[in-house]
Amino acid sequence: MTRRELVIGADRSLTAGTTRRRFLTWSALVGTLALVPELTGTDAVRAQPPAAPPADYPFRLGVASGDPLPDSVVLWTRLAVDPVAPLGGMRPGVVPVRWEIADDDRFGRVVAQGLELATEADGWSVHVDVRGLAPARDYFYRFLVGPHASAVGRTRTAPAAGAPLASLSFAWASCQKWEDGFYGAYADLARSAPDVVFFLGDYIYEYGIERKGARASLPRPESALRETLQLNDYRDRYALYKADENLAAAHAAAPWITTFDDHEVDNNWASQISQDEGADPRLFLMRRADAFKAWWENTPVRMTQRPVGPDLQAYRRFSFGSLVDFSVLDTRQYRSDQANGDGEHPQDAATADPGRTITGAAQEKWIVDGFGSAATWKFLAHQTVISDLAQIENGERVVGMDPWSGYEASRHRILDAARDRGVQVQSIVGDIHRTIVSELRRDYRDPAPAVGVEIATTSIASGKDGADVDDTGAAIAAASPHVAFGNARRGYLRATLTPTEWRSEVRVLDAVSVPGAGARTATTVTVPVGTTEIGLS
Repeated sequence: MTRRELVIGADRSLTAGTTRRRFLTWSALVGTLALVPELTGTDAVRAQPPAAPPADYPFRLGVASGDPLPDSVVLWTRLAVDPVAPLGGMRPGVVPVRWEIADDDRFGRVVAQGLELATEADGWSVHVDVRGLAPARDYFYRFLVGPHASAVGRTRTAPAAGAPLASLSFAWASCQKWEDGFYGAYADLARSAPDVVFFLGDYIYEYGIERKGARASLPRPESALRETLQLNDYRDRYALYKADENLAAAHAAAPWITTFDDHEVDNNWASQISQDEGADPRLFLMRRADAFKAWWENTPVRMTQRPVGPDLQAYRRFSFGSLVDFSVLDTRQYRSDQANGDGEHPQDAATADPGRTITGAAQEKWIVDGFGSAATWKFLAHQTVISDLAQIENGERVVGMDPWSGYEASRHRILDAARDRGVQVQSIVGDIHRTIVSELRRDYRDPAPAVGVEIATTSIASGKDGADVDDTGAAIAAASPHVAFGNARRGYLRATLTPTEWRSEVRVLDAVSVPGAGARTATTVTVPVGTTEIGLS
């Protein structure tokens, strides 16, 4: 072992200079815990998982890394011996989990390693905040339990603060309703191995899963038949999703930066309000606390994102050298209730009410303060569209009340602040189950100059196969002249960012109803720096 720090948890460490007394104290603690017997062998196998894992193989939910900083990245796994059994088939107890991170994928040059305890209290999840890494470097990591080794994951640290960066490759995805289709988009994303992946909401869906659709014949937990309402229901739902091999491959291919939207809790929830008629706010906050706990347990984020009851600090900012800042937003926890009973509706006094907000005042100030950065590009990475996606219904122009079109004052304040500072804002979002490329404006009924470009990714699977052009897409195109491109197939976006251009490929699949379907590029979108020009090829 080198003298590099041996990290134990987020805030504790054993270094090479640790006294023998302190080391023996730690060893004694581990030795006295109620360990799960079948997972506590002493000789770890330094290999990839076997093709046919034994019944007690605990890494069936894969590995992940996330929230990269110049000197740090979070490593994650969650133990489960049977993803469709309650609680992943784990027995009560505590399991010691070793981790290693190395310069090479054969672990010939291990730069840090340590021991974590996977506990029932945290759903047998492990979050390791590895510090002391070099900036802008690829690393490889794995976890070890007894004789079992996890798959090897690849991660990458961010460049040093302010360092020049010639290019950044990134992808973004959202909305992966398990029963609606297979995750072929993730197989394509994994092969791309970008520098970083943004997941922008609806990682799971809370609805009960009927035995029909693309995955009708596949096993699922008993709890999947009902809506998720309590902690163990949410844990089971994450296990079902994470057992998908293509999703696991995408997590292992690159670090992820993740935020949540509504379905991780309840459809179209807003602050302390459930849209279920007659829902008791007190009961909803209990449900939100359980949902947030399960989200944290299943997401490669730091201890600072661990929820306290029904509260979770999800908005945070990531910088990649002098090239770009990504402000990752939370547009659920602090928003006002949707106007006009949710759904599609004309904009009116309620949508324009300056007292209503989609971000909350503190987060709004934080967003605006971020515009003062010296980074060449400034991105908002969040849940749903800022742009109006208008349609004409019964002779009236209608827009969604759940996206920013139902919170016009929030949009005005933030985009006006960007304009006043001479900042071009770029927005990447999900939620709407279609790819939409549009101009970003403060107002769309009395058109103001564009202040940026927004690209919404389609879903990974939600909405089933889709089509290149569907009725909704045609209606949006007819009533929304600021929209430059639309496609309603499933897929994701992958991009390359340089000091002079943002170039994005719209990757779509012709079918997600069958496994193994390949991806294609529907179009390539280019945006030159300092402009709102949208090029399509």
